Amino acid sequence: MAKPKQRKRLGEMLVEAGLITKDQVEKALEYSRKNGIRLGKALIRMNVIEEEDIIKTISEQLNIPYVDVGNILFDPEIVTLIPEVFAKKNKVIPLFLVDKTLTVAISDPLNVYIIDDLANIVGKKINVVISTETDIETALRNFYANESPIADNLALDGIEFQETGANEKPVIKLVNNILISAIKEEASDIHLEPGKTKLRVRFRVDGVLHTHKIQIPTYLNAAVISRIKIMGDMDIAEKRSPQDGRFPLDISGKKLDVRVSTLPTIFGEKIVLRLLDKSNILVGLDSLGIDNTDYDMVLDALKTVNGIILVTGPTGSGKTTTLYSALQMLNSEDKNIITVEDPVEYQLKHVNQVQVNPQAGITFASGLRSILRQDPDIIMVGEIRDAETAEIAVQAALTGHLVLSTLHTNNAVSTISRLLDMKVEPFLLASSIRAIVAQRLVRKICTHCIEAYPAAEAERAVLEVQAPGDITLYHGKGCNFCNKTGYKGRTGIYEILRPDRKIRNLIMNRRPMDELEDAALESGFNAMQKQGIRKVLKGITSLEEVLRVSRD
Repeated sequence: MAKPKQRKRLGEMLVEAGLITKDQVEKALEYSRKNGIRLGKALIRMNVIEEEDIIKTISEQLNIPYVDVGNILFDPEIVTLIPEVFAKKNKVIPLFLVDKTLTVAISDPLNVYIIDDLANIVGKKINVVISTETDIETALRNFYANESPIADNLALDGIEFQETGANEKPVIKLVNNILISAIKEEASDIHLEPGKTKLRVRFRVDGVLHTHKIQIPTYLNAAVISRIKIMGDMDIAEKRSPQDGRFPLDISGKKLDVRVSTLPTIFGEKIVLRLLDKSNILVGLDSLGIDNTDYDMVLDALKTVNGIILVTGPTGSGKTTTLYSALQMLNSEDKNIITVEDPVEYQLKHVNQVQVNPQAGITFASGLRSILRQDPDIIMVGEIRDAETAEIAVQAALTGHLVLSTLHTNNAVSTISRLLDMKVEPFLLASSIRAIVAQRLVRKICTHCIEAYPAAEAERAVLEVQAPGDITLYHGKGCNFCNKTGYKGRTGIYEILRPDRKIRNLIMNRRPMDELEDAALESGFNAMQKQGIRKVLKGITSLEEVLRVSRD
C-alpha cells in the first residue's frame, strides 16, 4: 500500500513552497479551530490560496501523482467497489484496478486512516493519487446521478434505436452526463464540435463559452450524435444537411426545453443544444436589473392602451425575457393577448401563442394580419425583420392596440433610423412609438471571491469621475464557485427612450441621428454605458464587463 513516507504538516509544506506565510498559517489555524474545519479548507475560505495550489504542492512535495478526475470516464464496476456513503464522506473515488491493487483519487492523502479503512473495505492494496476535493465531489455527483432515476428519465426509455452503437448504455450515460453537467453549471448552450482527434464539448455560461473537461474520443462521435438526434426526433441517416429538433427535460422537478441544431462540418456534424429553463423566463419585470427611474418609465409605457414598445439588442441580450416579463405583468382576464413567435420558446398561461411556420404560410407579417382579426388588446411580435412586418405593427399600434416587439439594433436612438430605413412613414412612427428599451446582459462579480481595488487613472477617465481621492472598484479573483472566472450570474443594463414632443418633431422631419441623440440627452435620457457604470461603482459588475458589452 502506497502511503506518504512522513507525516508532514500542510502548513509547513505551503510555507516551504513560498505560497503562504507563517502568519497566514497562524490566522488560518485560528479560523479552522473556531469553525471546526481543516486547515486547507480554512485557507481556501479566507481566499489565501486556491485549492488547486494546495493539491499540487502536496503532490510535488510528497511525490504523489496529481490526477484531474474531471477528464476520466468511470467504470461503474470499479466505482461501486467503495460504498457511496464512504466515498462521499471521505472524498475518495476509485479509478482503476490492476491485479490486486486499487488506485484511488483522494483529496487528503495525509489521512492514513482513510487509506487503511479502504484497504479493509475492498480487501485489496490501495495505491493513492491526489485530486482536488471539488473535482472529486463533482465526479461522485455525476457518477451517482447517472445511476439514479434522474438518469433513467433522461434515457427516454421506450425509444426505438435505429443505429448500431446509439443504444449502447455507455453512450447514453455519456450524453446524460453532458446534460447534467451543463445544468449544474447553469449553462444556456452546449456545443459539441467535431475535430481530428476528439469531439470538443463547450458550455456557454453567463454568455461566455468555455471548454468543458469532458473529452470525447472520435470513435464515439457518431454514437453520441445519433443519440442526441434520436432524443430530438431528428433523422439520424441525414448527415449532409442541417437539422433542427427539440425535446423536453425534467430533472428533479426542474423543467427545461432543449432545442437541438445540427450543422455539417469537414470533420462531421456540429451540434448545439440550447437549454431553455422555463422557470428563468417567468421572472418579474422588477427583477431584471432596471434602475428605478427607468423602471417607472417602462411601467408608464405599459399602461398605455395603444402604441408600440420595442426591445432592442443583439442575440442573447435577454430581449425575450424582458418581453415575457412585460406580458406576465399585463396578463389579466379582461385582456386578449396574442403573440406570433419564431420559435415559441416558453408557453405562457392564458396567452394565445402562434408559431411562425413559413411552409404553412405563417410568417410574422401574415400572422400579424390574422391576429388583427382576432379582436386583440395586446399583440407581441417576436421580431420585426422586414418592412412589411414593421408597417403592419405600426398600423396596429395606431388602431387601438398595444404592440410589443424586438429589433436588432445597437442602441435605442438608432432604432428610429432603422425603422425609417424600413420605409415606415415618419409621421406614423412619431405617433406610434411609446418607448424603446435597449439592453445588454453583463456578468455579475462572484460574491464568493469579490475583491476591491483602487481605480487606475485610465479607469477614472472612462468613469468620468472627477472627484478627488481614490475611487474603489471591484473584480472577482476567481474561485471554485465561479469556475475561476470571477463572475457568477448575469444582470441587465438598459437605456430607455420615451420620445417627447421635440423628438417626435425630429422624427417627422427625418433629422439625422446625432440630432436625435442630443434631443434625447436634453430630455434626461441615460445611455446604457452610463447605467452600466452605476452598477460598476456599486460592485455589481466590473468596468471591463460593461465596456465589453456596451461598446458599439
